[in-house]
Amino acid sequence: MAKQFDVLVIGGGPGGYVAAIRAAQLGFSTACAESNPYADPKGEPRLGGTCLNVGCIPSKALLHTSHLFEEAGHSFEEQGISVGTPKIDVTKMIARKSKIVEQLTGGIKGLFKKNKVTFLAGHGSFVGQADGGWQVKVGEEIVTAKQVIVATGSSARHLPGIPVDNKLVCDNIGALDIDAVPKRLGLIGSGVIGLEMGSVWSRLGSQVTILEAMDSFLGAADQDLAKEALKLFTKQGLDIKLSVKVGAVTVGKKSVTVEYETKDGAQKAEFDRLIVSVGRVPNTAGLNAEAVGLKIDGRGFIEVDDHCKTSLPGVWAVGDVVRGPMLAHKAMEEGVMVAELMAGQAGHCNFDTIPWVIYTSPEIAWVGKTEQALKAEGVEYRVGKIPFMANGRALGAGTPQGFVKMIADAKTDRILGVHIIGSNASELIGEAVVTMEFAGASEDLARICHAHPTLSEVVHEAALAVDKRPLHF
Repeated sequence: MAKQFDVLVIGGGPGGYVAAIRAAQLGFSTACAESNPYADPKGEPRLGGTCLNVGCIPSKALLHTSHLFEEAGHSFEEQGISVGTPKIDVTKMIARKSKIVEQLTGGIKGLFKKNKVTFLAGHGSFVGQADGGWQVKVGEEIVTAKQVIVATGSSARHLPGIPVDNKLVCDNIGALDIDAVPKRLGLIGSGVIGLEMGSVWSRLGSQVTILEAMDSFLGAADQDLAKEALKLFTKQGLDIKLSVKVGAVTVGKKSVTVEYETKDGAQKAEFDRLIVSVGRVPNTAGLNAEAVGLKIDGRGFIEVDDHCKTSLPGVWAVGDVVRGPMLAHKAMEEGVMVAELMAGQAGHCNFDTIPWVIYTSPEIAWVGKTEQALKAEGVEYRVGKIPFMANGRALGAGTPQGFVKMIADAKTDRILGVHIIGSNASELIGEAVVTMEFAGASEDLARICHAHPTLSEVVHEAALAVDKRPLHF
């Protein structure tokens, strides 16, 4: 007989494994199917999806190592610390990264065992409807489930005419396993992956050139944030070229030549490594969606409503395969929401308060509306903006770059957006998210006592600045 479950999750990334765990906590007999090609020590597909295996987690490990290397080589001396010229062992750095990945991906299996989630190794594809549910083929066996959650994630978008071998020409996968510091590193795309990987190898000694097709930098971010970031990254040595039209890419034995055009005319550059980071595409191929009537739009995304319900009864979809930002924490929230809705609870995901983070140095984080969006919508607003230069903790730590910008409704004072570029922005943004979740006003944050000296005081001062009454700037 086919294995039978209340809930089957197809995909074991952040959205999938969290949905499976929450469903099991709510009393459903739950299974999670995963076919990730990255095998664990036992030869089974690894859980964790792109995020844990070849995305968020390994990139942060490399960013941390490269940040320490850069600190030792450039920042220690001004604080009176002499260590000589630091050397980087790339092999050891990559091994440390891989060990962290192995630990965390293995930890999900432990969580599955604790929560009684059945792990099924294999790719899941729909067969058809069964009595009160669905039949899904996982590997070579048929599984039946009353409800199915599709959480198959996304893959790197590749460009026509640019063959990715993850040796000389890399996507996010190969970028995390480069075995030596390339003297000349090229990146196509200045999004999150491009900036983070560019930062890693630039700190370690690479001459980094970023080729961006758009005529604006970080177009999704508040433009005050984007302008400051471009200035700081350029000062750090990243050569960021905008309005670039990439032409022929020629792969040689040891280098890659890229021909491109800018407003200054035809250009050519030779790189020891090239990273292509031009976005991601949803993994919806292989689901047998057409045979069962699962609606997929022209861009490959599964069509869902605000609660992640698909066009099929009892079938849901979360994460990178549906509309919205391709962020691990967004996928997790959707996974929890779906599991709770299946249990008859009031599951909810507020897409207006999902934070964005870029883990460069300084970090960039924001939540809510940008100033340019509010202008376009005709919304009246007030702005409070405070630099980290005015903060004692930032000065003491040697990280005075950046600012906190808070935008509030001119009539109600409700916070509409918070934009941070500076040290620990990824942590500081949490205060803004919580306040906005409770429909808080800038006055609410301004009236809350913040510990001194802390970086969070800059958020406090920005709230005060909305009412033009900052105390330390």
